[in-house]
This record gives sequence, C-alpha cells and structure tokens, in this order.
Amino acid sequence: MGKKGNSSRYCTFCGRREDEVPFMLQGINGCICSDCIHLAEGYLKDIEGGAKKGKAPERIETLKKPAEIKAFLDQYVIGQDRAKKQLAVAVYNHYKRINHNLVDKAGDGVELEKSNILMVGPTGTGKTLLAKTIARMLDVPFTIVDATVLTEAGYVGEDVESILTRLLQEADYDVAKAERGIVFIDEIDKISRKSDNPSITRDVSGEGVQQAMLKLLEGNVVNVPPQGGRKHPEQEFIHVNTQNILFICGGAFEGIERTIAQRLNTQVIGFGSSSRQKVDKKNLLQYVSAQDMRAYGLIPEIIGRLPVITYLDQLDRDALLRILTEPKNAIMKQYSKLFEMDGMELTVNPDVMDLIVDTSIKNKLGARGLRSICEKIFDEAMFEAPSSKNKSFTVTADYAREKLKDVF
Repeated sequence: MGKKGNSSRYCTFCGRREDEVPFMLQGINGCICSDCIHLAEGYLKDIEGGAKKGKAPERIETLKKPAEIKAFLDQYVIGQDRAKKQLAVAVYNHYKRINHNLVDKAGDGVELEKSNILMVGPTGTGKTLLAKTIARMLDVPFTIVDATVLTEAGYVGEDVESILTRLLQEADYDVAKAERGIVFIDEIDKISRKSDNPSITRDVSGEGVQQAMLKLLEGNVVNVPPQGGRKHPEQEFIHVNTQNILFICGGAFEGIERTIAQRLNTQVIGFGSSSRQKVDKKNLLQYVSAQDMRAYGLIPEIIGRLPVITYLDQLDRDALLRILTEPKNAIMKQYSKLFEMDGMELTVNPDVMDLIVDTSIKNKLGARGLRSICEKIFDEAMFEAPSSKNKSFTVTADYAREKLKDVF
C-alpha cells in the first residue's frame, strides 16, 4: 500500500493515480485500487451461483395443525382419509423440525429426523391431486417432479440433481429457503429395477436412478446445477443440503396386488386355513408392505429411506359421483363456469352423472377419466356456445349416450 500523494503508480483496472484513490495495492506486474476491489467483491456476490447465500433460515411462525391441513384437503379431494391424515402429520412434523433445528441448536441431544412418504394407489385415485392441493397452502417451497424423465448420470435424460433445480427455482434461488422445502416425486414406480437379480449391465432409467436418489432422500450436501444439467457445463454448482427437505413419492405400482396376494397366500386350503387372518381380496392394496415394494423392484436402500408407506383406495361409485359436484373445483362447476363465460346456463340431468360415472368404472379410468368423458359430451356444445343465441343448454342422458357411443 503506497502513501497518499504519490502519483507514480496507477490502478491497472481503472487507470486512476494513487493520489486519487483511498489506497493502492501493489502486485507483481501492476496495481489495483481499493475502489476496484470493492466493485469486484460486489460482482462476486451477484454471480455466486445465482444463489442468495448468507441469508439465515427463517422460523415458520404459523404452524398449521394436522387437522387444519386435512380440513383444507377435504375441500378439494374426496375420500382417501387415511392418506390425508398421514400427509398432514408429515407436513406438520416438517414444520416442527424446521423450527426445532433453528431454536434448539445447542439442544438436549434429540435430533429430529424426517420421515419421507411413499403413496401407493391405482391411477386416478388422487395421488398427484393431493400433492398439488397441499402445495396451495404451504409456507415452504413445494415442487412436483416426474421420475420418468430421470436417467443415470451420463445418459440422455435428466440427472437426479435436476429435482433440486426445480426446488431452487420455486424458492427463487434462495438456498436457505429451498433447504426447508417439500418435493413430490411422481411415478416413482417407473424407476423400478427391471429384473429382480442384480445385473452387470446398466439399468440407466431404473436401478441406477434409485441409487442416485439415495443421497437426496437420506440427507446430504448435493451439487445442484442452477440452470439444469448438461446444457450449461460452464455453470457453477450450488451446494444444497437435503437434510431438512421432505420427499413425498407416489406411484401406481400396477400389478403389485399379485405380489401381495402371493405373500398373503390367499389360495391356502387344508387344515389350519380357517385360522388364518381373513383377507379382503377386493382391496389387497391395504396390506402393502416394504417387502412387496422390494419384490416389485425398489432396492432395499431406497425403501429404508421411505419409512411411511400409505395407500389410496380405489374410488367407488359414490366417491366418483361426489367428485363430479362436491369439491370447490368440481368438474361440473368448471364446465358451468366455461358456459357461463359464453353467456349460457348449463343444466346437467342427474342421470347424466350416473352415465359418466358408470362409463368411468366400466373402462377403469378412475377420477382422471371423468374429465375425458365430459369432454366428449360437451365438445360440440362448447364449439357452438360462443356463436349461439340460446341462453341455456340442458344435457340429457340420451344426448350424452349418443356422444359416447363411438368412443366408450
């Protein structure tokens, strides 16, 4: 550092003399002034991985109780009380864990660990809807990712770390905020091991993905590319600790009922068979266990990191009827709003509702199939509604049956 007033040295970056700046640092082949040092420091903070580091995690002041979370879910999701309760407890404990880790750092030695959840249920029973609904009320970042696009590192597809990239985006690249978020991984059954025996060949979209997910689920510091995987190889990684990120996984696990039936030995005959526990063969999914998950193709390590396994019931006729009309965003309410926006009042006869539900049950489409059936019924009417002079439109069973006869 030179003395003030000496003008023999100048800053290599800005060109100012030593007597024009607070102080000057001498290097091997040049000098840099204090103003340029401060400016460079600001640039480094702005480009440091695009993340807002240094911000301390905030305490969650409004803890939503499990009963409140379930009551909110009840407004949008019909049935599935068991899954709702377990989801509500998991989210509530997630809030408590965050606050506990902030307040009780010195602590009494009791470390609260997360309990990731695995939801099993047939298609159209509400797994993704539960995740989307619970995201509306949370004070933490929440993202839904699809496991089907994930591949083992080095292959075409997305790396497992892209899951956390989505969470960072939801948290506006605030690392501290993202580290207390919740991730819903959908279609996790699609990354099951293709063979029950370990193979010397790579299973790039199955077992390899499961092994890569272990460090995320368990809790580890992961290098996350802020702009995605391989398209920006020059980007700096952001370090994200997954210790307090709650993972909720969902999958249909098509055909797992056969595995459950074999384990329960439902075809037992002979002496002692009557003393066995009676099995509800119509709903075998309620007996699902970690053993069945392993037989289906999930590796033991990932099953151990998903300690809570819950199931969703197949929706019966009454539940499907209620889905059409009861929730806040019920399907019929949505179509009524669409026609109302065109100045037309929609009336649907009760027997049309029965026809829609019976068609969905017949084709095993679940709740998701209700919308596709309604689209076929209302398609032509919605085409004509904007230019029609009629102020009302009534759907009868005969009209609906005519629209569905060539499709379902």
